[in-house]
Amino acid sequence: MNRFMSGRYRYRIALSRHAVLIAFALVMTLPIVWVVLSSFKANEEIFRLPFRWFPERWHFDNYVAPFSERPLHLYFLNSILVAVVVTASNLLFDAMVGYALAQFRFPGRTALFFFIIGTMMLPVQVIIIPLFLIVQSFGWLNSYLALIVPGCMSAFGVFLMRQWFLGFPRELLDAARIDGASEPGIFFRIVMPTAWPALSALAIFIFMANYDSYLWPLVAVNREELTTLPIGIAAFVGEYQTAYNQLMAVSVLSLIPVLIVFLIFQKRFVQGMVTSGVKG
Repeated sequence: MNRFMSGRYRYRIALSRHAVLIAFALVMTLPIVWVVLSSFKANEEIFRLPFRWFPERWHFDNYVAPFSERPLHLYFLNSILVAVVVTASNLLFDAMVGYALAQFRFPGRTALFFFIIGTMMLPVQVIIIPLFLIVQSFGWLNSYLALIVPGCMSAFGVFLMRQWFLGFPRELLDAARIDGASEPGIFFRIVMPTAWPALSALAIFIFMANYDSYLWPLVAVNREELTTLPIGIAAFVGEYQTAYNQLMAVSVLSLIPVLIVFLIFQKRFVQGMVTSGVKG
């Protein structure tokens, strides 16, 4: 009887926990649902009272009209190109630095690691002017180099990969060295293939951060052919009037690349975050 009551108690606790989580998920989803439905409404219908979830008439042309007003396809390509290149470079360089900090012994290793972590505490607004002056001195303004090179490495990526590589078995590395493998061969043929969970998590974070970046592209480029998607979306906000239906339609379209990246890497995302976060 006690075992039966204990089982019912655990069942009720689990049911209550899932009910709270489902309710929380629904509350978090409501704004997204509102944006998607509003993207099919007429502009004057969005803020009309009494409030209605569904449009009176579905305006599918809201997804077509923005492309005739601005070169949105170019904005999408620029954002995706910058995000993909920056993500790829972070996966390589952050993994290299994280591996060196985790597996090699050299003077000042701990101090260097804490210095890198310390840079994470600086908001981007603090470094935006020095970074602009450096890029300007190289003659990279109004070019893809200005959008890509400053983000090729990240302190967060180094931290994440270092935490992952702390748990890598040194015996495997020593065995590879005894067999005559070079350090680059060990890194690319043994270490990197085992780090896909952490690399997947890093890829999602870096891609999202650069795909959604607004401040630095706004400062670094002013040519329309180099404009990224966040700046292009902001252009739909007019001084006297804003086409909110088209603005929301473009916002919905901008979610598609991020969802694709997440679906590609989601299987190992949670594993990478959990495993990388518990190693000290």
